[in-house]
Amino acid sequence: MAKKKSQNKFEPKIVVFACNWCSYPAADSAGINRMQYPPNVRIIRTMCMGRVNPSFVLKAFEMGADGVLVSGCHFEDCHYSFGARKAAEQYKKLEAVVKMLGFEKERIRQEFISAAEFPKFATVVREMVDQVRKLGPNPLKV
Repeated sequence: MAKKKSQNKFEPKIVVFACNWCSYPAADSAGINRMQYPPNVRIIRTMCMGRVNPSFVLKAFEMGADGVLVSGCHFEDCHYSFGARKAAEQYKKLEAVVKMLGFEKERIRQEFISAAEFPKFATVVREMVDQVRKLGPNPLKV
């Protein structure tokens, strides 16, 4: 018996670190407004994206994530004034570490999404899932 194509399709696990003040409410609003995005994401609520240390992202990969999205407030909207800027600096470090470890840079993504931009949240998640699906499973799982 031949297996159906859909049974062989790789479905990536995406971890989203979402800022309590902006991106998490955007995710919530996307759900309330019945915006469709894949159920492949697991959201971890953080007080600020500036608190997401690169080691958290690497731990997510170690625990089986196929991709990681870090999202939070725009620079001018950050509730902690410096958090989004700090996150941008941290992300540069993360990109270097991911490259050094041999991961594709497309497995990580940083987005600035305000609470009012819930359609953007749904779009970004769909794009991330599609992008990681093309890359295949996390190399640590193989």
